[in-house]
Amino acid sequence: MAAMPVVSHVAITPAGDYVARRAPYRQDHLQRLAALRSQGLVVGGGPSPDAKHVDVFYRTDDPAMVRKLVEDDPYYTGGAWTGYQVVEFANFIEPWRLLPPALDGSRHATIVEGQTLDIDMATFVLIEARGTGQMSFGGFFTRGGTLAVMAMQDEKEAASTFVNSGFWSVDTITTRPWLHVL
Repeated sequence: MAAMPVVSHVAITPAGDYVARRAPYRQDHLQRLAALRSQGLVVGGGPSPDAKHVDVFYRTDDPAMVRKLVEDDPYYTGGAWTGYQVVEFANFIEPWRLLPPALDGSRHATIVEGQTLDIDMATFVLIEARGTGQMSFGGFFTRGGTLAVMAMQDEKEAASTFVNSGFWSVDTITTRPWLHVL
């Protein structure tokens, strides 16, 4: 029996001089990620506006393949990415549609994370947020941790979906700005 595809969040540590270091590899990196995306292996990705964080979401049949995908990336081999952590989603809510690339950094989003109190009800909240265009994609890790890409720049507005629902532990909710490139 074939393994079911798993979506993994890869939190990448960029080099201190990330923007300069990535420059010679940028075209190859973007072409590679676009090709992986067309194969269904990349759900989305991008850096924070301050270039201190990079997040890429991979979909693979074999979780070990994620490491190869990261380590074969021109940014990793060229030293623009210096490390990474992989966490698999236990329950992932797919995007309804893949947005065209925004290579100019114009698609501002917010990553919201937090601990859910009721994963079943929280799932409905995220599905509804996706349906109204507030969430691009996201899901739940084992033990109830949540990560969602909210399609809005205002961090308070992005967090309000979680806070107002009552299905997340409010004191665990964090937000951070993100550029939704792919």
